[in-house]
Amino acid sequence: MSTTSTGFRTTTLPAGESVPVLGQGTWHMAENRDGWKEEVAALRVGLDLGMTLIDTAEMYADGGAERLVGEAIAGRRDQVFLVSKVLPMHATRHGTVTACENSLKRLGTDRLDLYLLHWRGSVPLEQTLGGFTELERAGKIRHWGVSNFGVADMEELLDIDGGHQIQTDQVLYNLSHRGIEYDLLPWCLKKPTLPIMAYSPIEQGRVLPHLEVRRIAKQHQVTPAQVALAWVLRHHGVIAIPKAGTPEHVREDRGALDVHLTKQDLAALDTAFPPPTRPVPLEMT
Repeated sequence: MSTTSTGFRTTTLPAGESVPVLGQGTWHMAENRDGWKEEVAALRVGLDLGMTLIDTAEMYADGGAERLVGEAIAGRRDQVFLVSKVLPMHATRHGTVTACENSLKRLGTDRLDLYLLHWRGSVPLEQTLGGFTELERAGKIRHWGVSNFGVADMEELLDIDGGHQIQTDQVLYNLSHRGIEYDLLPWCLKKPTLPIMAYSPIEQGRVLPHLEVRRIAKQHQVTPAQVALAWVLRHHGVIAIPKAGTPEHVREDRGALDVHLTKQDLAALDTAFPPPTRPVPLEMT
């Protein structure tokens, strides 16, 4: 893990590119037109604060989230590390290319920095990788990865020609959902490190009322959300992508990078949210 000249923490993808460890998610954005302007403003504030990794997907709001992101990054595309995802039902070789081209139109850009298979479906992985390769050659994506893949899926992927070009696995990870710590997280963080991208890092707010989270937050004079995010970000090679629909919420998320949890804090959180002691089926939400 390193920092930028502005002090923003980064991690490094297998391709050698540095990305911020705290980005911006867009799941559940663009679902209410009344909130559109504020959500655009929130994403722009995040860019101003250094949260330049923005994650979206063709699935989110039936493409609406991509359109919202496109508006937010207009005129600032070169500042953004832009991530989107293809649905498994579209993930044939030709379907992957078509889905990406449609995402690019909604986003108002000519390229994605990272394109993910949203989850494992019935289409053979070889076909999806063929689509990724075609998109890379055309300059429409720079890197590719996956989402919601467990260890067995990852190992199968690496056995496919070109599979070692994967750059991340985006999975559910937060205080309430720690199953990946038993096997997937150590598998990904072995050398060379394959970063994990953690979605729902504060469990859509459900961990915030917990007494231990609130106690630690009060002790550090920060918010419960900042404690929960700092906990996710304690690992080298973990990127968090919380969704924040208001500028105030984005600023709160950014403050998590300044929270330093002690060994005592981490032990208390382990007691309150026990780590897994056996394999846990990969969770999705």
